[in-house]
Amino acid sequence: MARTIWHCHIAMSLDGKIARPDGSFDWLEGYPPQEFGLEAFLAEVDAIVMGRATYEIVRGLGDWPHPGKQTLVVTSRPLADPPEGVEARPADFAAIAAELEGRACRRVWVEGGGQVIRGMMAAGKLDVLEMAVLPLVLGDGIPLFPQGTPGLGLRLAKCEPRTGGALHVIYEAVQ
Repeated sequence: MARTIWHCHIAMSLDGKIARPDGSFDWLEGYPPQEFGLEAFLAEVDAIVMGRATYEIVRGLGDWPHPGKQTLVVTSRPLADPPEGVEARPADFAAIAAELEGRACRRVWVEGGGQVIRGMMAAGKLDVLEMAVLPLVLGDGIPLFPQGTPGLGLRLAKCEPRTGGALHVIYEAVQ
């Protein structure tokens, strides 16, 4: 059985924020996601792990953007009328990893937010950190790596300039 790749693909401001304090990400406008390989990445993803706040924001945008992708939402509350394939799970990241590995998932998108990324890192489940680094300083907002995030050694695999001075950066965990 092939090893599962745990892959975070996310946008970040220069000061390490992934959203404004209210969870909004209007600051991403003007930076086309296709320039950061998002479509090709999503084609390779078997499953998604996301937090409740991220799920609520995505649900509020309209139609579910990930049909056919098993999605586990880390939450302590039930989900009201979730799309097909979307299920709630408690914040037991080792159990989430074991479940998805048991389903033979090849690539799992650790979508966010920061608490989910921290939890998956603590469980030893972050192999690739792919980022759109945008030339903005938000000043306040939700950090990519919240306090208590464990250390992780990374090596640069790719760094390319994109529209408006953004960078497409890919790091791989040092094993």
